[in-house]
Amino acid sequence: MQVEEARRLLTERLGGGPEPPSPESARAVTAQLAHPDTLGPLVRRLSAGDLDLAECSRLSYRHVLGFDKLLLLAGAPRFMLRLHFWHGGTGAAPEDIHNHRCAIASAVVRGRVRMECYEPAANGVPAIAYRETIDGPGGAWRLRRVGDARLRLVCTERYGTGRSYGLAARTLHRVVSEEPTVTLFLETAPQRSVTDVYVRHSSGVRDSGGGGNSGCIRNVGGVGHGGAAVRGSAAGHSGAATDDGSGADGVGHRIVAGDRIGDREQIGDGDRPRGLLRADGAERADPPPKTPLPPAVYLAELDSLAGSLGY
Repeated sequence: MQVEEARRLLTERLGGGPEPPSPESARAVTAQLAHPDTLGPLVRRLSAGDLDLAECSRLSYRHVLGFDKLLLLAGAPRFMLRLHFWHGGTGAAPEDIHNHRCAIASAVVRGRVRMECYEPAANGVPAIAYRETIDGPGGAWRLRRVGDARLRLVCTERYGTGRSYGLAARTLHRVVSEEPTVTLFLETAPQRSVTDVYVRHSSGVRDSGGGGNSGCIRNVGGVGHGGAAVRGSAAGHSGAATDDGSGADGVGHRIVAGDRIGDREQIGDGDRPRGLLRADGAERADPPPKTPLPPAVYLAELDSLAGSLGY
C-alpha cells in the first residue's frame, strides 16, 4: 500500500464531520491496515524514506512502560497511526489502569496481548485516582491527584496475531506485555483534554472480576475481518489517566488468531505498579520526560518489521 493510499483510507473511514469516529470504525480500519500484505509494503516504503524522518522520529519515543512508540502517519486532529514495539521481559513497570482522550484501536501484528477492562464499583480494589494532562504533541505528562476510588475488573481478553479491538475514549483498561509484541495503534480525534489514571493501593483486597459492560469492541476473526462484538458503553467516568499504553501487550499463553477467551482473572497485590508511589503510598510523581527515538533506531525498527512481514 502506498502512503497516500493509507492516508485516504483513514480519512474516509474515520470521517471528517463534527462527530468523533466510533470505536468499531477505528477498529475496522486498523485491522485492515495491519494485514501483513498491507502493512508490510507500507512500512517498507516508510523505512525507505517515504516519510518526514525528522518529524516522525521527534514524535516517536520509548514509553515509560518500556515499549517503543513509533509514529507512522500523522493526520492530526483526525488521526495518528503508530506502531508499538513491546520488547517483552519483566523489567518494565506494569501499566496503570487508564482511559484515553479519544476512541482508540489496536491490532496485533506479531505476538500476543492481554487487556483488562475495569469500572468503578463500591466493592472494587482500592486505588488512587489521578487526572493527566499533556503539554502538547510530544510534551511532558502532568498528573494531578483527584482522590480515592475503587475499581472492579469487568473482563479479561487475550488477543493473538491477527486480532484487533476498539475502545471508547472513557473505557478504563490496562494492558500487559511479557513477550516481544508489535501492534498497530490508532488514535482518533480527541474528545477531551484529559485522561484518567488509577494507581492501585497495596492492600489485601482481591478483585474477582464480573460481568459488567466493558466498552470494548473486538473482532473474533483475523485481521481485516468483521465479527465485532459490541458490549455496553464506555466504563468509568472519574479519576485520572495515562497518555496511552493502550492496546498492545502480550502474555505468555498459547493463543491462535480467532480464539476468544473470556475467562476472569483475579487481580491482587502482585500486580500493583512498582516504583510509582512513595513509601507511604500517598502520591505518584509525574512520569519522566519523553525522549525522542534516534532516527537510526526508528528506521531500524521499521526495517526489522518490514523484513519479518516478508517485505
